[in-house]
Amino acid sequence: MSKEHNRGEYTLYPNVNLGENVAIGEYVIIGVPPRGKKPGELETVIGDNVVIRSHTVIYAGNKIGTNFVTGHSVLIREDNEIGDNVSVGTHSVIEHHVKIGDNVRIHSQAFIPEFSVLEEGCWIGPNVVLTNVYHPLCPKAKECLKGPVIGKSAKIGANATLLPDIRIGKNALVGAGSVVVDDVPANSVVTGNPAKIIKKIRDLRCPYGLIEKPYEEI
Repeated sequence: MSKEHNRGEYTLYPNVNLGENVAIGEYVIIGVPPRGKKPGELETVIGDNVVIRSHTVIYAGNKIGTNFVTGHSVLIREDNEIGDNVSVGTHSVIEHHVKIGDNVRIHSQAFIPEFSVLEEGCWIGPNVVLTNVYHPLCPKAKECLKGPVIGKSAKIGANATLLPDIRIGKNALVGAGSVVVDDVPANSVVTGNPAKIIKKIRDLRCPYGLIEKPYEEI
């Protein structure tokens, strides 16, 4: 159904359950049925204190926690599990069957493909691309989709590209523009193409002298 909201209009499909204090911008669509499903067949749940900005599209079957925030024109496909205090930046795309933990930050224009896992507190920089298939157009490609696992509190710098089925260890840092082809150990810093370990988190120093260490090992 369609409802008026402030000066604009948004669309809710059947079986969409919104929490308290949900702000929905103009031209937002929530509960879009994926191919092969009827309107309302999949339940969509969105928690309290949520802000969904204009032109965002959220498919059916998503379970989204409290304090969720999107930028403008975000696309979230079906059947994802999204925790509390998650934000997704403008023009980012989250495909289906993705698991996103609490306190995750996804910046603008990021791409998160099917079967990726983003663990609690990780940070995805702008224009980051995760991938989930080694051989596109292979006849068996759909049978081996495996996105990366981004560990707790790991940070992925702007414009980095991550290959399928790798794990970024907890609290690791991937430098901007890196191409990551292998697992990254916890508390490591990697850069380059292909990305290589250059130091540990404990070795990083603030270039402006504002703090002794920007990160502690966990």
